[in-house]
Amino acid sequence: MKFHRAIAAVTGLLMTTALTVAATASADAGRPHYREYVALGDSYTSAPFVPIPDLLSLGCARSYSNYPKMVAAALGVYHFTDVSCGGADTTHMLSPQSTVIGTAAPQFDALTPRTDLVTVGIGGNDFGVFGSIVGTCPGLRASDPGGAPCKAHFTVDGVDTLKAKLAQTQTRITTVVQGIKQRSPKATIVLVGYPQIAPQHGTCPDILPFADGDYAYLYSIEQALNAAVSNAAAATGATYVDTFGPSTGHDACAPDGQAWIQGKDLNLLRAANYHPRYEGQAGVASLTFKKLTGKSATVTASEQASWAAKGRELTKEAATSPAVKAANDRVRTSAQR
Repeated sequence: MKFHRAIAAVTGLLMTTALTVAATASADAGRPHYREYVALGDSYTSAPFVPIPDLLSLGCARSYSNYPKMVAAALGVYHFTDVSCGGADTTHMLSPQSTVIGTAAPQFDALTPRTDLVTVGIGGNDFGVFGSIVGTCPGLRASDPGGAPCKAHFTVDGVDTLKAKLAQTQTRITTVVQGIKQRSPKATIVLVGYPQIAPQHGTCPDILPFADGDYAYLYSIEQALNAAVSNAAAATGATYVDTFGPSTGHDACAPDGQAWIQGKDLNLLRAANYHPRYEGQAGVASLTFKKLTGKSATVTASEQASWAAKGRELTKEAATSPAVKAANDRVRTSAQR
């Protein structure tokens, strides 16, 4: 019963957030109407550990508070399907994906000829780029704390190997959009970018354990990733939602309540490490809604304050849910093995 009350609470908060997101547009003036919305994407879309988690999402670690659900509520869509999955890359649009507790169907299986809105957040996991950064850079900090050892590690014969992979990622994302058009020819297709993890200037080694010079490197990798997404959108006529620029000041180094991104430490009641918190999901939802309704892509102080307050409330709800506690205990046990 407590779990059901938690779900009811998050549903209410989700609708409140949707109303906040939608407040920039009147009920009908300039607001598009969609009947069948499908959300595709990786963990930046599924939102692992952002409260309240969908414990039935077959290991895909989807949250009831991820940005697609907020966008769907704000738009008032008739039929909504979220098949985003943690760990997904572009190959999982057409191929099944193995998860810790089962196999997720190819994400394209959710598309139909009636689908009229598709959001896609994909590309960071292709060729292991995101995993290479967070898996390698912290371990290199001790070798040269004031330098850029991670950048040096991934630069071979003068070539940045990660950025070279991102050029291939752009081609893959372009192919994804073409595949969506074949299956859902009437759909508005929205490619959603990735918000800032690291600041352009400054450091916070207790939160992001990178060498000082590698903050700029991580920032540049994310710039290149978002350029790949943006270029794929331009090449295919899809809509691109820039979350990188508007998330300035909301990176992992930002103060609590302002940060959209969790730092190095996994928080089972807030977010996966190096992933968006509730505030980040709400921010991306707001930017996506504003893009679809022709509003200015800005984040106001009042919006940020409301998202921070809702994030704290949801974390408290998750902490009192027996089902969430049991699931998190299983995660802790698995991590200790």
